[in-house]
Amino acid sequence: MIDIGAIFFEPVFKEKIWGGDSLRNFGYNLPSDKTGECWAFAAHHNGQSIVKNEEYKGKTLGDLWKNNRELFGNIKGDKFPLLVKIIDAKEDLSVQVHPDDEYAFKNENGESGKTECWYIIDCKENSQLILGVNAQSRTELEEMIDNSRWNELLRTIPIKKGDFVFVPSGTVHALKGGTLVLEIQQNSDITYRLYDYDRRDSKGNLRELHIEKSKAAIEVPYVDKQFKPVVNKFKNIIETKLVKCDYFTVYKFDIKGKVRLKQDHPFMLFSIIDGEGNLTVNEKIYKIKKGDHFMLPKGVTSYILEGKISLIVSYI
Repeated sequence: MIDIGAIFFEPVFKEKIWGGDSLRNFGYNLPSDKTGECWAFAAHHNGQSIVKNEEYKGKTLGDLWKNNRELFGNIKGDKFPLLVKIIDAKEDLSVQVHPDDEYAFKNENGESGKTECWYIIDCKENSQLILGVNAQSRTELEEMIDNSRWNELLRTIPIKKGDFVFVPSGTVHALKGGTLVLEIQQNSDITYRLYDYDRRDSKGNLRELHIEKSKAAIEVPYVDKQFKPVVNKFKNIIETKLVKCDYFTVYKFDIKGKVRLKQDHPFMLFSIIDGEGNLTVNEKIYKIKKGDHFMLPKGVTSYILEGKISLIVSYI
């Protein structure tokens, strides 16, 4: 029996037309100054994060899911359920929508839909993002899209550092330039691009749009499904419950000092967004810092965090 400890992962980086170099602030070596995404926990055919410590070093998260299901409490499923990213939107992202499970399964070769959420790590002053549409019926939605009435159609909300935004499937959305977020989502890479500000790529081509699929996937009228964060303050830790939905539960932990916590889920994913300190699991001590991503598998029942650290924690 392997003495279970924390499993740390090496992220996968994705270059994007709208990306920047802010991810360097997490201590990462980036492929370029147009790096838009850090896939921190990924077990997808478009990217696999790799274990960088101890017994499973060199294996992918997908390998562990396939061959070591006991690490995940032997839960069922063809694929690992979550995908966790840090997104650096130096410029505006395209306006897009993700389908729900039913639509994706039928129209995208059995893929999952995509419900996601964002923790705003940083953004410019007086920032906004796009969330939802102002159309009140499918007929009005289609007419506004067909006539490029984007300013009337797209709903914007103000955001600030530390905000949390829930983006259910069917919700039109877009990050604007100067926004850095941690994203937790269903393990799917299906995105329908509705509008891209008529931008051209490096070869002078307009990027592909998915108008008809977008029309079919958009939930209209928009219904606000945001969660109000629930804050609990204890000695040495502030626990903020950000969301609990059918696909994931997400917390933020702000730690000053030393805390012992329980692990009573099939697995838990931790992304350190600020600070540094120590993690102790089964008497093993790990140095942890901003930019680290680690999983506590089934078999770990408790752990100690010590230092001044902010983490985003997700599980199913």
